[in-house]
Amino acid sequence: MRGTMVKTVVRVLDGAARVLRRPAAKAQHLLTGEQGEEAAYFHLRKLGYTIVARNWRSPKRRGELDLVGWHEGVLCFIEVKTRTSRGMVPAEASVDIEKQNDLRKVAKEYLVRAKDVTAHRFDVVSVYFEEHKPADVTVFRDAFRA
Repeated sequence: MRGTMVKTVVRVLDGAARVLRRPAAKAQHLLTGEQGEEAAYFHLRKLGYTIVARNWRSPKRRGELDLVGWHEGVLCFIEVKTRTSRGMVPAEASVDIEKQNDLRKVAKEYLVRAKDVTAHRFDVVSVYFEEHKPADVTVFRDAFRA
């Protein structure tokens, strides 16, 4: 009898913890970014990419690789930029020299772990979610050099 009561109390407390520990809502720009990465993922698969990693982080460097995949025998490090409207500056332009350097450093860490990968490149994907239109996805292959 006592064991049954303990199990019941634990279940009630677990249920209360699940309700009370709800994660904080994400900011809209983070949700938009996640949607863009998802759209880019499926678009790249249609183009023949084989995606092997998503949101890869190095324990030694800041930043992350949005997507890593193989395309025509080349390992691709893919940065995804998502916007909800077309401003004066295109989404892909936000991959400036500082961002490129960060990506190069994280990619170098990935390559150390991957071993025996010689051919690689950096692609940038821009995704636009405009009202009442399907996602507009553009791939810029070999957008910048290692």
